[in-house]
Amino acid sequence: MNSINPKNYEATPSRQIAFLGLGVMGYPMAGHLARAGHQVTVYNRSAAKSLAWCTEFAPAAAGKPAPRHAPTPKLAAAQADIIFCCVGNDDDLRSVTLGPDGAFAGMKPGALFVDHTTASANVARELSLAANKLGLRFVDAPVSGGQAGAQNGLLTVMCGGEQAAFDAAQPVAMAFSKAFTLLGESGAGQLAKMVNQICIAGLVQGLSEAIAFGQRAGLDMAQVLDVIGKGAAQSWQMDNRGKTMVADKFDFGFAVDWMRKDLGLVLDEAKRNGARLPVTALVDQFYADVQQMGGRRWDTSSLIKRLK
Repeated sequence: MNSINPKNYEATPSRQIAFLGLGVMGYPMAGHLARAGHQVTVYNRSAAKSLAWCTEFAPAAAGKPAPRHAPTPKLAAAQADIIFCCVGNDDDLRSVTLGPDGAFAGMKPGALFVDHTTASANVARELSLAANKLGLRFVDAPVSGGQAGAQNGLLTVMCGGEQAAFDAAQPVAMAFSKAFTLLGESGAGQLAKMVNQICIAGLVQGLSEAIAFGQRAGLDMAQVLDVIGKGAAQSWQMDNRGKTMVADKFDFGFAVDWMRKDLGLVLDEAKRNGARLPVTALVDQFYADVQQMGGRRWDTSSLIKRLK
């Protein structure tokens, strides 16, 4: 089970919600929606996980219709006002939206699809266009904050789409978010997530080199991090991963395989728009080295393993 931590939910009218994809992120995100009082139907490729989710969050219904499992995305979306989605990649996203059993085939006119998958800007634009042709609304809304952010309901969400669709999604999505921001038209959310991953790649590599250097120099790196973390070198990565890197622990959520998928999206987009990303391309190859070391499921701070 992916347990979620308590959050003070602002009062929002109860809505009919569907959630597609109950992975590390989606499971607790859907749980926050149930605890906020919404009537939630879930779909997952593995039905067993959907059924387990329904059992776990049935008490959250508190007199309202119990959470329920649907066997297809189409059936999950059929009665929903808003459909949230968090799956693996572009192909997974197309599989749950398009086709005879896809969510778009079941959505009622005017319903809203909010996609939290980290995917390409192209697929966001493609699905937004497909939704509009069917009289539906679509927001691309990738998230940052990792598993802990999902469990604590403190994700940062970067959105692309029309203002009215965003306005409809925001109050409901605040059940699992600390910030939910519209950054432009369709695809802008995915592009912003790429900016986020570029920043992380460089920061983690810099922190890895700094810790490895300090250890070679014989410094007490836990103490050094306490000191420099109060100055200009401070970052989220240092605060949350620095000491675990010193301790050689790498089981804190966002996996190397997922980061390589994200950086692949970044580098593909850079080829299209002409951006020069030499450091990002290099760090992507460093993550490939970590995969070869057996670290596919280690978290992203495991870059330091290459240097030890």
